[in-house]
Amino acid sequence: MYKLYKYVKMIIFMYNIGCIGGNVSSNILIAIKNLVESPVIELTSHYSGRNRANGIGDALEKYIKDLFANTLSCEDDYFRLQAYNDVFSYTGNQNNPPDIILKNGDAIEVKKVQGNANALALNSSYPKAKLYSDSTMITSNCRNCEQWTEKDIIYIVGNTDDSSLKELWFVYGDCYAADKEIYERIKNTIITGLHSIPDIELAETNELGKIKKVDPLGITDLRVRGMWSIFHPKKVFNYLPKKKEGCRFAFYCVIKENKYNSFSQENRTSLENLIDNQKFFVTNLQIKNPNNPATLENIKFLEFYL
Repeated sequence: MYKLYKYVKMIIFMYNIGCIGGNVSSNILIAIKNLVESPVIELTSHYSGRNRANGIGDALEKYIKDLFANTLSCEDDYFRLQAYNDVFSYTGNQNNPPDIILKNGDAIEVKKVQGNANALALNSSYPKAKLYSDSTMITSNCRNCEQWTEKDIIYIVGNTDDSSLKELWFVYGDCYAADKEIYERIKNTIITGLHSIPDIELAETNELGKIKKVDPLGITDLRVRGMWSIFHPKKVFNYLPKKKEGCRFAFYCVIKENKYNSFSQENRTSLENLIDNQKFFVTNLQIKNPNNPATLENIKFLEFYL
């Protein structure tokens, strides 16, 4: 009888999140709607109570997945995995971007920072305005998770203490980073410089370079690795006017106006119906073009406060 109850409960839940009776898809507007309607700030207690998170960083990533998969209220891990399978085509690892790809949708990179950090560590992967399937920095599983050549990418940055979420940013890569040619020019110049050094042995690598047998005994190697970082969105967009300051929790989203308008009218209306001019705001603003700061680009700036 209990198994039947659980099965019926699963069917009802899967129907409510859209896994039954239609095509399953998700996007940033659905995730923001879920956040505004059911914010979770105490991440560690919310997730560790179900033995599903190891630390605040793991809890943050699970929270982001639940926002996009519409599974915040799901109490059964198996049901949650079913929803993840329907919504995500790829969930990655810590060493290669991205962390998540929405089926037929955007890529997502999640970053946790603690305290008042002014920069995000991107390690060997330079900032991305878009994600490309021919990138050497992604895995073959990511490249082959679905048919794709280019995806928009969302940088999700959570400011936390040891247990709770203080601030959360959703920023599209094309609002944040320059075109890939800007970064690849620097990278390729360094690689060319390494190859121009006489009398060295270079090994094959996806990094900037690896020099073999540096010393006469041939016992020392040199690994040359790029360690990219980018300013925190809070610093990059510090010129944008904010509705409130000093709140317990603040959420911000920077998205180009044309991208926002590319989502369905249903998605936009459903989200905009939550605007109350007290906690949740959607404002038309302009930001500096990452490729040419002399020009401005139209965006939607979304804010939510607790």
